[in-house]
Amino acid sequence: MRIVGFSYNEISNALNIPKSTLSGWLSSMILSQNARARIEKRRSDGSARGLLAKNEQRTREALKRMSFGRKNAAKDIETVDLKQLRLIGTALYWAEGYKWTITRNGKERTYHPVSFANSDPELVKIFIEFLSRVCNIGKERMRAEIHGHEHLNESATKKYWINVTGIPEKNFCKTYLGVSRSSLGKRPFNRLPHGTIRIRVNDTKLFYQIMGWIDGLSKSWQ
Repeated sequence: MRIVGFSYNEISNALNIPKSTLSGWLSSMILSQNARARIEKRRSDGSARGLLAKNEQRTREALKRMSFGRKNAAKDIETVDLKQLRLIGTALYWAEGYKWTITRNGKERTYHPVSFANSDPELVKIFIEFLSRVCNIGKERMRAEIHGHEHLNESATKKYWINVTGIPEKNFCKTYLGVSRSSLGKRPFNRLPHGTIRIRVNDTKLFYQIMGWIDGLSKSWQ
């Protein structure tokens, strides 16, 4: 068995002889090139399997640590009061809301809607809570517009966002299915499985109020 290239492990398992005994018997044996190649390949394959198993174990342990850390961190966030919700909503609009005033022929218009777009359903829910509880805007005053890739099912996508937002179906504008030229080829088509939704409130006073909150937030630590 050793002459044809069996390892000590293989011989020990087959004949129930301790590897230490085999080593004493066979260590001086001269092996052919083919036999040495077989033993080396088995050793290499075993090392690779061991390394793979070790990496898989490390991955499982890392995922377990991350899951544990995330659950513990979630406990740091308690119930959000109205003051905190105003700060959260203001920060969200600062990041994702439409903030530029409308101009026509070089002149600023007096009409400016509140307009916020995102694809994350949980983030959209938070912004709607901000509009409802902080800004006193009922969902009957909110308008919604869906943008998505052409492969999306328009009816199913609209139903999904109606369930997420609670905005009446009659307040949903025509769904836009297509990709802007600037976005072509930059993102996989399935990255946004429900597209993006834009929430709009036609309220110029509220627009300037939120912009004022953004101004105040930007100066709050100066």
